[in-house]
Amino acid sequence: MKFFFSLPFFLFVINLGVSQHLVFPENKDRISVSEGETQVFKIVSNDGSIPTGFSLEGAEGLGIKLDSLGNFSWNPPYDLVTRLETPREINVIFQADWANGHKVRQPITFIVAHKNRPPSADDLPVFYVRQSTVNNYQISQDYISDPDGDPLVFKSIPSQMPEGAIISSLGQISWNPSRSQFNQLKNNPITIEFIVQDQPEKAETKGKIKIAQTQLDLPPEILSVPGDSSFTIKEDQLINLKLYFSDPNGDENISAVGFISSDSRVPKTSLKENTLVQAEFTWTPGYAFVDEAAKFKSIEILFFVLDKSNNRVQKKIIITVLDAENLDEKDKMLFEKYKNSLVQTKELIDKLAVNHDLLNKAYKKAKKGKRNRSILNAGLGATTGLSPVVLETNESKVVSALGGTATLTLGTLEATEVLGKSKSDILDKQKINIEISNMAQLEGDNFARKYALKSARRNKEFDLDRDKLLPIINHQKLVLLELDASRITNKKPSTKELKKTFTDFSEE
Repeated sequence: MKFFFSLPFFLFVINLGVSQHLVFPENKDRISVSEGETQVFKIVSNDGSIPTGFSLEGAEGLGIKLDSLGNFSWNPPYDLVTRLETPREINVIFQADWANGHKVRQPITFIVAHKNRPPSADDLPVFYVRQSTVNNYQISQDYISDPDGDPLVFKSIPSQMPEGAIISSLGQISWNPSRSQFNQLKNNPITIEFIVQDQPEKAETKGKIKIAQTQLDLPPEILSVPGDSSFTIKEDQLINLKLYFSDPNGDENISAVGFISSDSRVPKTSLKENTLVQAEFTWTPGYAFVDEAAKFKSIEILFFVLDKSNNRVQKKIIITVLDAENLDEKDKMLFEKYKNSLVQTKELIDKLAVNHDLLNKAYKKAKKGKRNRSILNAGLGATTGLSPVVLETNESKVVSALGGTATLTLGTLEATEVLGKSKSDILDKQKINIEISNMAQLEGDNFARKYALKSARRNKEFDLDRDKLLPIINHQKLVLLELDASRITNKKPSTKELKKTFTDFSEE
């Protein structure tokens, strides 16, 4: 049966493998959200019962709010995912508690997608120009920026631009004012508007700049953001540089841009040209970049720009790549250890459950034997006999006769003490069976809950807690139970069966 509630979006039911489970929005156990968009919903039980409280694990520092009534609200901050990253997965565990002591724990994965924001524009310094010469003004990134760190492209508003003035996609304003235009600026400075657009989303914002009489000259250069000449990253980290190329003779004078690397494993596709005067360098070394025997590797990247006269300007940066542990592979290995430990514990619990039934049957059979089984005892009393010696008879037909009295005793004994196994031995084995089973269930539940999140398995305590399960799985008293080896099966329990035995078992 499914229940529907009035929420801001469609709901679905997640079956936790128990009679009571929780209802969450969207599809299955993964919820898609975007940065800056508030998510609000109420968590309820599928059977209509009202939990006494809710709690949340794994959401520290994310600003997630969950009250005791199950009201959930979250506005994912804009710094969770960058434009160059794939949607980020955030794993949390919701827990609901009932007054009768029952609880439900459900892992949910939030898929957080990046949301683009338009650029911001502050008041710019005055653009001072001089007469009868080309005046260039570079709009500084200190005043025009993008909150997401996206590359920016500038566009002019034709109705706002004075005659002869142009603005490049790099944000360089060029103008050679005539004599009359220059004279008008003396007493009446003008303010022009322009458009700044981020890439590749193309969100726009308007900026303003005041133009007055003075002189300004910009030397040619390659500008990188960040402007450092050396970087240190790990193998799994991304390096991202925004490169801006300018030429005193105008953007159209630039003929080529590119880079040369001291290591051929840096692909040429790492440099992407958004425009002729703007490019972006993005590169992730990968876990195989640094040799296993080395701890780091340094390479040189030389960026260059050529103009139509073959004048060359270059900028060198040094990237030091540190050896990094492959967390993806490590997490997979730790999960297998986590799962295998619980598989062994479950196999022991199942084996003990079967043995418990056998012991119960043996005990009932022993008790039944006490009532229905008896011992027969007989003895002879006084006897008389007749010998064939005193009779005349055919020797071939001699018969001996015996007479007298006999006694027959029919007494009931404790058959379980005489026939089969002792009843007290069976009771002792039942106690041992229950003791080991309860211990395995308790420790298995604690282990499944404590290491449900992959981040918890990276702690040093993980292997220590796994070792604590071994004395239970190989309990020294198991030999006393004389378990039937023929009942051992090579079939491993499924994930659903593991979750049924250990409610907090996580598949991540």
